[in-house]
Amino acid sequence: MQIKDFIKKFDTQNQFKVLKESYKQASDAWNSKIDLIQLKKEKFTSIIFCGLGGSAISGDLLCDYLSGELSVPFNVVRGYNLPSYVNENTLVIISSYSGNTEETISCFEQALKKNSKIIVITSGGKIDEIAALNKITIVKIQAGFQPRYALGLSFFSLLKIMQQLGIASEENNVKKIIDLWKKKGEEYSSDHNQAVQIAGEIIGFIPVIYSAEFLASTGYRLKCQINENSKIHAFNHSLPEMNHNEIIGWESFKEKQFNTKVIFLTDKEYHSQIKIRFDTLKEILTEQKLEVLTLSSNKENKKVRIMDLIFLSDWISFYASVLRGFDPSEIDFIHRMKMRLV
Repeated sequence: MQIKDFIKKFDTQNQFKVLKESYKQASDAWNSKIDLIQLKKEKFTSIIFCGLGGSAISGDLLCDYLSGELSVPFNVVRGYNLPSYVNENTLVIISSYSGNTEETISCFEQALKKNSKIIVITSGGKIDEIAALNKITIVKIQAGFQPRYALGLSFFSLLKIMQQLGIASEENNVKKIIDLWKKKGEEYSSDHNQAVQIAGEIIGFIPVIYSAEFLASTGYRLKCQINENSKIHAFNHSLPEMNHNEIIGWESFKEKQFNTKVIFLTDKEYHSQIKIRFDTLKEILTEQKLEVLTLSSNKENKKVRIMDLIFLSDWISFYASVLRGFDPSEIDFIHRMKMRLV
C-alpha cells in the first residue's frame, strides 16, 4: 500500500487536510480583531494560563517561544484549582477549545470569585456562556476541530493577546511561521517525506524523547501527539534534569524488556554545556545498543525553528497512526473517562 492508501483507509475525519491547512488556522487567529484596550491599562503581577490537553500546550509553548522575553511571571495550570496567590492583579487566561472542560471551568469560577482580570479563548460551550454572562473578554476561535488539531488557532490567538497587551511584538515572526507551515504542509503531504520516514522508524517501538531549554514544550507536544494520534506510549524528559536521575535507568537497559528508540530534539542555540550533555548521552545510549534519532531545524530564527519542529511532530504522529492502522481522530478512552465524570 502507498501512504495515500493508508490515509484513505484510516483517516476518517480527514485530519490530513486539517494538518496541511494549519497555516490557515494561524493566519485566521493572528488576523482576528481582539479588543483589549481596557486590559492593556492594567499592570499584572502574574499571568495564569488554565487549560488541559490540546488547550493547554499553547501556554507551555508560549513560555518557550518568548523565553528570555517575558517580564511577567507566566504559569500554566492543568487542574481544578488556581494557585493561592491569584488575586485582582492577576491575569487569568481561560483556554478550552470545547468550552466544556470541567477542570478549566472550575478555575474560571475561582478567578471570578477572586476578581481577577480574565480573558477566555474558546469556540463555545459552557465557558463561552459564563464569560458572556459576566461580560468577560472572549477570543472566539473557529469550531469543528479536535483540540489537538487546532494548535494554529489556540497558540496564535494567545500570541496575539500577548501582542495586544504589549508583552510581545511578533508580526514579522508570525508571517515567517505561516509561510513556513504552508510550505511544509505541501512537503509533508507528498510521498516519501521526512515525517513519513520518521513515523516508519518508530513503529514497533516506544519512543523516549529528550529535549532541553526552549524545546521542552516541543518534546512534550511530540509525546502527547504520539499518545493521542498514534495510540503509542511515549515518554518525555528534558536536559539537564534528566542527567541527574533518569540517565541511570539506562544502565540496566534490556531490549527484550523495553523495545524503544530515543528521539533527541536539538538546537544550535542550546547552552554549550547542554550540547556536551547531548553528545555524551548519545555515546552512553549507543554503547547500550540504543538507536538515537535526532530532530532539529535549520531555520535562522529560534522562534521559527520551534514552530518548525512543532509542525513536524504533528505530522510524524499522524503518519505513525495511519501506518499502524489506527484512526488519528479516535480518542475512545478519553471519552470513556469523561462519561464517568458526568
